[in-house]
Amino acid sequence: MFVFVCAGCGADLTVPLSQVTLPVHARQQYGNGAQLPVLMESGTFAVDPDPWGGPWRMWAEADPGEAEARGIYAPVHALSGGTPGASVIAPGDIRGTRLIPEKRGDACCGLDGADGPNIACEACDLPVGTRVDDCSLWQMVRLGSDVVHRLPVDGIPPAPLSWAELTEQGEKTPPFEPIATWGGRLGTHHHWSWSPQWEAAAGHALAHLLVASQGQPVKVPDGLAADVFQRALDTLLPAGALKRRAVLAGPGRPSPDAGVDILLVPVHPRTGRTWCPADLDAGVYLVPLPLGVWLWLVSPEPDLPVPASGRMARDVLRDDPLPLLPDHLFRVDRKIFHHTLVRLPAVRSPWLSTILENLTRSTSAGLF
Repeated sequence: MFVFVCAGCGADLTVPLSQVTLPVHARQQYGNGAQLPVLMESGTFAVDPDPWGGPWRMWAEADPGEAEARGIYAPVHALSGGTPGASVIAPGDIRGTRLIPEKRGDACCGLDGADGPNIACEACDLPVGTRVDDCSLWQMVRLGSDVVHRLPVDGIPPAPLSWAELTEQGEKTPPFEPIATWGGRLGTHHHWSWSPQWEAAAGHALAHLLVASQGQPVKVPDGLAADVFQRALDTLLPAGALKRRAVLAGPGRPSPDAGVDILLVPVHPRTGRTWCPADLDAGVYLVPLPLGVWLWLVSPEPDLPVPASGRMARDVLRDDPLPLLPDHLFRVDRKIFHHTLVRLPAVRSPWLSTILENLTRSTSAGLF
């Protein structure tokens, strides 16, 4: 457990927090005017290794090799000049700070952090972090690594759950959820949609699937995995008779058959480690998925009524109303996909560079 303190005066700025991995949807901007919840669970923090926010420099202005030194291997619109290593926490876990009113940014419904740090230490007035709570953004507080220190506190932190415990106790992330938008000209609006977390997880995983494909067609398992990935893979990759096989693998799952090229596996939510079989064959690529998404893919919840005769039992799902479903095909989060792909060294290959160049065309095809 850790407490974050002001680097200027040493005042406590947070409650005690335990470290977890940064969610893949941390940088997501979802929809237009959507109300997104808090990113981090209360009592936790995660470190973002990448810079965030301004000042910005256009790609053409960057020195040769600078981007690659940051782990970026393909052109991006602009390079962030922010300090990397920010600690991301839930807004409710912050203490001893005040908002800086003149740092509101251009947000329409809250704070977006576009003007830089917007919260200051209440004791010494040092800007220590950035609160984000505008529409279409996940709510969070980002504490700057150069203005905040992390101090251990008394107590023995609980050991990370084992993979077997996570499989049994882990919380699944449903693929569909209701989305609310802020009231506008037509008033508050609600609709049933694909989960923003699933769209972000798919963007992260699709970048890895493309690298794993080696430019060949890829076949993912039928069902929900195909709904999420197959259309994008078939559009972005060339057609062909020989296809690389991707299967779901992980704790408690049967060992993959021979000839499998790609494994869709979970990431430990606390340690950030990707699950790996003890007997991983050479050349098999591990594609990471958030634990909650992976759990649903390997063990989906029933979404259809169960026919029954006689008196309706308590545990039988009724057939009215019918289960709600999104009104459109699944779309991968474009920003997360691009953010992930440009940070994979394999993106320097010509065929992947072409996919990046054609990303706008793919967006118009409804993939993103």
